[in-house]
Amino acid sequence: MEALFKYFSGCGVALVALFAPIVPLVWCVVGFIGVDFLTGVLASRADAHAAGQKWYFTSHAAWHTAQKLGFTIVALAMAYLIDSQMLDFMNLHLTKLFAGFVCGVEMWSFLENACRISSSPLLNYIRNYVRGKVKKEVEDE
Repeated sequence: MEALFKYFSGCGVALVALFAPIVPLVWCVVGFIGVDFLTGVLASRADAHAAGQKWYFTSHAAWHTAQKLGFTIVALAMAYLIDSQMLDFMNLHLTKLFAGFVCGVEMWSFLENACRISSSPLLNYIRNYVRGKVKKEVEDE
């Protein structure tokens, strides 16, 4: 039994060591998704208040965020395995590209939520500016 415990402990430590380099990227993604979730809840509350409705928190949104976070972490791990074990000779940095993409999408969602919470002209200007830049880039392609 002790040998079996040592074997499984060694396997667990090997997995932790294999994925240790992506821990900072995982925490970045967790932070961005967490901030988006919190501002989404506040935006939902602000929308309900503006419509004169009673607001309440639903677990559906929380479970959706938990699933999104879980899938994103698994996808980061998969991208890291492709980067480090399969295509390590190419230096593609797929893990950083994927994490950057996820964080960019979450930041965009944060901006949308911030505009819903606050009617700040600066936030609306930034949102419209970025939307125009993205639209221009897509049309140029």
